[in-house]
Amino acid sequence: MTDHLLEVKELKKYFPITAGVMKRTVGHVKAVDGVSFFVDPGETLGIVGESGCGKSTTGRMIMRVLDSTAGSIYFDGENITRLHGRKLRRIRTKFQMVFQDPYASLNPKMTIREVISEPLVVNKMLSGRQVVDRVATLLETVGLRPDDMMRYPHEFSGGQRQRIGIARALTLNPKLVVADEAVSALDVSIQSQILNLMVDLKHQFNLSYIFISHNLAVVRHISDRVGVMYLGHMVEISPKTDLYDNPLHPYTQALLSAALEPKRKGQRQRMILRGDVPSPANPPAGCPFHTRCPQAIEQCRTQRPVLQQVRPAHFVACHLY
Repeated sequence: MTDHLLEVKELKKYFPITAGVMKRTVGHVKAVDGVSFFVDPGETLGIVGESGCGKSTTGRMIMRVLDSTAGSIYFDGENITRLHGRKLRRIRTKFQMVFQDPYASLNPKMTIREVISEPLVVNKMLSGRQVVDRVATLLETVGLRPDDMMRYPHEFSGGQRQRIGIARALTLNPKLVVADEAVSALDVSIQSQILNLMVDLKHQFNLSYIFISHNLAVVRHISDRVGVMYLGHMVEISPKTDLYDNPLHPYTQALLSAALEPKRKGQRQRMILRGDVPSPANPPAGCPFHTRCPQAIEQCRTQRPVLQQVRPAHFVACHLY
């Protein structure tokens, strides 16, 4: 039995590459290749990395939108990795998702009342006036008016639509919300409003978040701990203050040197990576980052490093440590 709300162990997702008329499998895209981490009750874990590193695929496997190729997902002490049908529907009420595009994630033919109340109807939790009251309460909770429930998604701005998406995610009182690039499609001025709303809701409802983003500044604002992914692997995970002030993995150091201004002149040197990210269909042997790492040693070329603790609560997958 674990005290963690969510625990992911060696999670993998391989997509087959097919060729020919018979669609014969000739290889695999290793989108996620052995990721492990946990999320505690009331905690926000940020997951960052370049596009294509596997962070969104990881989020979708946790939500069970995608089935994993290997590994395990434990939620609230229960192994949900292979649940289907009624058992999956029962547990899925406890975790919800907020998507990147606040318009594409809402059915344009449904009123806001129908959008938010759909989980209640599907799970047969409330009916009649109770549904209307619940929708009105949720709209007020996310900063909208109860009268808005009879309008359609196209009548709202992007920020308002994302508030509706958040309200829908809260409908069933979940314990965990996975936010996949939840503010990246919004104007910068609106991003801060949505982030502050999510922080307020976290404290109000004791929510846990997995906040997936490529924006290091946004992740720093909202997260308690941060995990860094590269080519389907978790290369570093740490409390945010330790990670941003003292990054250990060379990839994390390169990300931070490129994206964030140092606090003091000369505090952190600019680190420029050479070469391109390898294809996940043909990843390099050994450490996945060694082809671009300026500190690579011979061991990096042949042996894959294991994510291990090198400081209190600070884990890194690097042979240098």
